[in-house]
Amino acid sequence: MKRIPLLPATLGVALLGLAMATALARELPDFTALVAENGPAVVNISTQQSSARPSPPLGRTMPDIPPDSPLYDFFRRFFGEDAEPVPDEGLQARSLGSGLIITSDGYVLTNAHVVEGADEIVVRTSERREFIAQLVGTDKRSDIALLKLNATDLPTVKIGTARDLKVGEWVLAIGSPFGFEHSATAGIISALGRSLPSENYVPFIQTDVAINPGNSGGPLFNLDGEVIGVNSQIYSRTGGFMGLSFAIPIDVAMNVVQQLQTTGRVSRGWLGVLIQDVTRELAETFGMEQPRGALVAQVLKGSPGEQAGLQPGDVILSFNGKPVPTSSALPPLVGVSPVGQAAKIEVLRRGKLREIEVVIGELPEDEEIVRAGVAPVEPPSPNRIGLVIDDLTAEEREPLGVETGGVLVEGVESGPAERAGVRPGDVILMLDNQPIEDAKQFRELLDRLEPGRSVAALVQRGDGRMFFAIRIPRE
Repeated sequence: MKRIPLLPATLGVALLGLAMATALARELPDFTALVAENGPAVVNISTQQSSARPSPPLGRTMPDIPPDSPLYDFFRRFFGEDAEPVPDEGLQARSLGSGLIITSDGYVLTNAHVVEGADEIVVRTSERREFIAQLVGTDKRSDIALLKLNATDLPTVKIGTARDLKVGEWVLAIGSPFGFEHSATAGIISALGRSLPSENYVPFIQTDVAINPGNSGGPLFNLDGEVIGVNSQIYSRTGGFMGLSFAIPIDVAMNVVQQLQTTGRVSRGWLGVLIQDVTRELAETFGMEQPRGALVAQVLKGSPGEQAGLQPGDVILSFNGKPVPTSSALPPLVGVSPVGQAAKIEVLRRGKLREIEVVIGELPEDEEIVRAGVAPVEPPSPNRIGLVIDDLTAEEREPLGVETGGVLVEGVESGPAERAGVRPGDVILMLDNQPIEDAKQFRELLDRLEPGRSVAALVQRGDGRMFFAIRIPRE
């Protein structure tokens, strides 16, 4: 009988670990070919400006480092000069960023903030060739700029799409962080469709790829070597990478490029409504099983939304057949819609689904809504939800733009309305889906509401409108 030799336990474990490590290594991506193939099409961008206040890369400032620190000169050189005023007159500020060559005849894509205010834009390739670029156009809303080089037969990147991206897949960035040209960093996609406070019309790609000042405008690649995004912003408390990077989807960027090339400007679709998220409490007041959609808080006068019949209190559930899970999902869908074409919107109105057709308008240049509070008034006796209300005078209506109806919140005491977020100076326009005519009707309606229920109140604060969920107290 042949004996089979047994391996020592420690050796067996070691061999098993080696096998597992080998298998894991085979599964990890190899970026060497991708970098070699696409690196030559990634460029370094520097600008010269006569202004002493250039825009810092990625919208960040120099880290708070003591001047006697050994790292001070390093950060001052590669970061501080972009973020701080130049003290000596006659010196020009320099901004470092990245870009990608998208056509062989010299069109270069980068971020708008990289070239903002530039008197001269210098583009340098990996082969140390330098070009003075012409600025074709910029779009601040998407943070995209298009440059043109006087050159031919340039290496180009391969343009992909961000529509099929999945959270968790590998991506690679190439750029010039802190001026270190053609640096490659890798990571995964952390989230999709992110809406940032600075821009609601771009569904950003969030990654954990190491992005730092100087990476702005550089490409984000998938494993097929296709550009799926343009690196734009980071979230940071120090000025450097903290694991949160945001890229503009390449589909959005190329749409901007096409418009800049053909018309020299960028137009976006517009509904003319102010929206908010549907919270759990608001979902209850609207009879929804779960929070979803974009709640219309205000419809601007003369807007496409008003002409189509949208109303405050409508919950937009889908736009042109595409679901709207949150309010942040709606602006990008509307923004890419062709101006002048009809779109179909599914809304929930007073518990019933209905379809509304709206002709998309063009987003105005200045859509900023100024929200100003009104000074609190010493409250007399509050009602059952803790509010002191009164009718609006003609003098109060004019600056608020409220022609009829509504009541003015003159005081807020501890209670359901305060917990919901209502403040003195707010104007309540609707309660429980009922338009408010005056203070008397408001009190009568409030008295009829069943204790323990959550009701939606449409509140105007300054020029903005928003729904609040107020729970009627049990007496």
